[in-house]
Amino acid sequence: MTQHRSTSQRPQPPTGWRRLAFRLPIRLYRAGLGPLLGKRFLLLHHTGRKSGRERQVVLEVVSYDRDTHTWTVASGFGPKSDWYQNLRHRPQAAIQFGRRRFSVRAHFLSPEEGADVMAEYARRHPRAARRLSSLMGFPVDGSEAAYRRIGEATPFVRLEGTPLPSSP
Repeated sequence: MTQHRSTSQRPQPPTGWRRLAFRLPIRLYRAGLGPLLGKRFLLLHHTGRKSGRERQVVLEVVSYDRDTHTWTVASGFGPKSDWYQNLRHRPQAAIQFGRRRFSVRAHFLSPEEGADVMAEYARRHPRAARRLSSLMGFPVDGSEAAYRRIGEATPFVRLEGTPLPSSP
């Protein structure tokens, strides 16, 4: 079994103006404009493992099954990402996907499952897979084998959801 790639080889999470730009989609969701981001993103509401406070992050949806209300997301900055660590500590969370809200439980995929997810994502979205892989610091040659290696080294989380009642 392949271990997750060392976080020292990954790009560091953004700081300064880049962090503000990365967090801009959260403001879109707060303004009720989250549906503009389409079905490729979701807003994750999770609990800080140290503070106990509610936290939010917008994540790209790698795969979505509308029949079972499951979403798969990747921790592009590795297993040390705060949202990933927070879900490890407390896997119950909530998401907003489009205009709908769901209660979710996080399930952490094995490296082999991650390889399958990444290979399928690359088949469906080849350009996005190249950009995402490059952003995460992985060399990309476009082959399925390369995407499978990237998937083995990337922490993936499957969020299994239950719809929440609509807000008045």
